[in-house]
Amino acid sequence: MRVALIALLTLAYPLLVWLGMAHFEPRWLAVLLAALALARAAATRERLWLVAAAGALGLAAFAAFGNALLPLKLYPALVNAVLLAVFAASLIHPPSAIERLARLREPDLAPAAVAYTRKVTWVWCGFFVLNGSLALATALWADAATWALYNGLIAYGLIGALFAGEWLVRRRVRARHAAASRGGR
Repeated sequence: MRVALIALLTLAYPLLVWLGMAHFEPRWLAVLLAALALARAAATRERLWLVAAAGALGLAAFAAFGNALLPLKLYPALVNAVLLAVFAASLIHPPSAIERLARLREPDLAPAAVAYTRKVTWVWCGFFVLNGSLALATALWADAATWALYNGLIAYGLIGALFAGEWLVRRRVRARHAAASRGGR
């Protein structure tokens, strides 16, 4: 339940900041980011997510003490950087992030499936580089509405498109492997 609430607040963060800007100074919006960071830290034992929580607390502190909006806008870029680090680290120290997720549904993955999950993990790494770069660009150079639109809507649409595209590709790969195994018998 707590993890779901943290995820929901993380998803809604750009919208909450954008809506809050009309009513509150950045120093008060920093409380939202600090609360999110502390909740994330309390909910995890993984070092990378603790580092992310510390980074978010740092951004919140800069926003609060400088009464500045930019540190608050940098949070989506930080999240993408952490996700990139998690996925990239899993490529160096297998199993890959996608293989771990796949094994939740199918504990006995074939070697071809493991290779496929590794490729998908690479694709997600590329996505986090692109998405994180756009999150950073909108934070640095776009107005607040554009930042909120990209980070609070468009980025989620891109994530959904990547999920859907991968699902379609996975169906084709599975069908091809099934046909090859039947043909090889």
